[in-house]
Amino acid sequence: MQQKFYKYQGTGNDFVMIDNRQLKFDKNNTKLVASLCDRRFGIGGDGLILLENHDKYDFKMVYYNADGNESTMCGNGGRCLVAFAKKLGVISDQAVFEAVDGVHHAFINGDIVRLQMQDVATIRKEGDYVFLDTGSPHHVQFEDAISDFDIKSKGAKIRYGKPYHNAGTNVNFVKKLSDTEFRLRTYERGVEDETLSCGTGATAVAIAMHYIRETEKNLVELKVEGGKLEVSFEVEDGAYKNVWLIGPAKFVFEGTI
Repeated sequence: MQQKFYKYQGTGNDFVMIDNRQLKFDKNNTKLVASLCDRRFGIGGDGLILLENHDKYDFKMVYYNADGNESTMCGNGGRCLVAFAKKLGVISDQAVFEAVDGVHHAFINGDIVRLQMQDVATIRKEGDYVFLDTGSPHHVQFEDAISDFDIKSKGAKIRYGKPYHNAGTNVNFVKKLSDTEFRLRTYERGVEDETLSCGTGATAVAIAMHYIRETEKNLVELKVEGGKLEVSFEVEDGAYKNVWLIGPAKFVFEGTI
């Protein structure tokens, strides 16, 4: 069977995109998804995303990690899907869509996509790290030697260790550059390695840095390995609301496999 696909990337976080409005893709075939995401024997990507019809909103997002398993929310993936929806003519310059963590609003202007993330009311500060869920679970901790350390082994140890166990978590290592700017490297579960960018991770870091008073600003810049993202938010009664993830989302190529 031949499959038409599109490739998108958001600050180096790359995805295989498939128009599944006709529901022809085998959504239960984890081996197929993993093979399409394989960088040597397939197309290559940090994940695979299906765009499907929705009876109420503009479209539905179905996201799979590179290991083939359907997963939690992906911020950069959501931004790329908005760009994909515009390319398909599903939307023009704004969108409302449903993902696994609920409904998202988005705006697109050129390559820049602004995606509204879920509210965050629960944040846990434990010793030298912060844990919170921004659509996906994230462990956040400082790392002075952020340019040169073994992120894969250190990230995996935390990802599978206490208190996360089998469910696991994404792991973010952060270095403060200024009151409004932080450098970020992320180990992603499901990919089981570092990715060049992580949208829910950038969102988690921005909120965590404000929560522990490393910044007083409500617009934070994150320098990721694949470029730059911005996160804005409002704080109301201790909860983080009106959270927006902002950055480029670009079409790379299309083909048939």
